[in-house]
Amino acid sequence: MEIDPVNFYKLNARCCVVVSTASPRGISNAAPFSFNTPISFSPPIFAIACNPGHDTWRNIQATKEFVINFVGEELGEKMHILEKDFPYEVSEISEAGLTEMPSKKVKAPRIAEAYAWLECKLYDAKELGDHVLIAGEVLLAEVRDEYYDRVINVAKAKPLLHISGPYFGIPLAKKFKRA
Repeated sequence: MEIDPVNFYKLNARCCVVVSTASPRGISNAAPFSFNTPISFSPPIFAIACNPGHDTWRNIQATKEFVINFVGEELGEKMHILEKDFPYEVSEISEAGLTEMPSKKVKAPRIAEAYAWLECKLYDAKELGDHVLIAGEVLLAEVRDEYYDRVINVAKAKPLLHISGPYFGIPLAKKFKRA
């Protein structure tokens, strides 16, 4: 079946992260992103693609910091709250009933219910199509002990995958032997 190229992203179940930022006055913001990826080992760089009118981009431009919060299935129902267009400086974290916790290297808060975090400072940004590709240098990477054994334990973490709109998935853990 051929589909409209505009819908290409619906063919890819993407890891969903929640990006938390803070305004210059310290008011938290959070939004889910499924257009995200690691892009460099050295220096360690992680990128998200953001709508240029989004409060996330506004805060990153002002503070040069953000946190990537890796979330699992249990936060799936919160995504529709986090994606709402609240007025600037209304905390989506509070609106969604989630818990802020201090970060170790940046002022933007972490979300306590996440299973892992990347604390980032702005490395570069570039407008591409209708989004801004925001690359952050990872200053600190941390994961809850129970979700990590040399790699993320997918069966325990149940990372939330986004497909499109209200459609999400959960990966199944499978280890393949190397040839």
